[in-house]
Amino acid sequence: MSALVVTPPDRRTFVFVGDRLWLDFVNTDDIELGVRRDALRDFGTMLEWLAAVGVIDHDRRVAIMRRAEQQPAGATAALLDARRVRSALRALAEHGAMASDARTEAVAEINRVLGRSAGTRRLELASDGVYTRNFVAGGDAFAALMMPIVDDGADSLIAGELGRVRCCSDPRCRRVFLDSTKNGRRRWCDMATCGNRAKAARHRAREPMRSIAPVQSFRPLTAS
Repeated sequence: MSALVVTPPDRRTFVFVGDRLWLDFVNTDDIELGVRRDALRDFGTMLEWLAAVGVIDHDRRVAIMRRAEQQPAGATAALLDARRVRSALRALAEHGAMASDARTEAVAEINRVLGRSAGTRRLELASDGVYTRNFVAGGDAFAALMMPIVDDGADSLIAGELGRVRCCSDPRCRRVFLDSTKNGRRRWCDMATCGNRAKAARHRAREPMRSIAPVQSFRPLTAS
């Protein structure tokens, strides 16, 4: 499976390989070529990621950023809250299929966010002609930012998808994804990166064996 790469106007690049919104949110804490890339490193970058993935549109992003400038303490609290949600969802993705504690904690976190987010659901027609289901906050706009994320996680739990959630087989990669293949044997978050690195490593491992000349057998000379 190929990764979806989105580059916002400021040239930050976000990669989406999770195949579920909540898994892509877990992957905001990423390691690329040994360098940590955290889309939740600051409030502005978090908003850019939410816009790139389609959770908020441009106008809402601008309005929330303006409010963050007016209420920096509220923005900081929202950022810390997002990291808390991500931590619970990562534990769910990595261990939820086998560990009941991870599921229990994730459900508690999901319900915490769902319970505090006042607002209404709306079916809206986007500018590209596609219908989308949106949550329109009626209270604290900061508090509602995590609503679509946890809602998606709840949908996965209801659908029984945890058994198909995988961690990338590359030990240097932290990404998680939903394995939607028929045989359930997808190993890599992205064949173009982690999959190709593994393929190249296997090729290099075989090269020394190929370079060793075969030992020729010989017969000792005997007197005739």
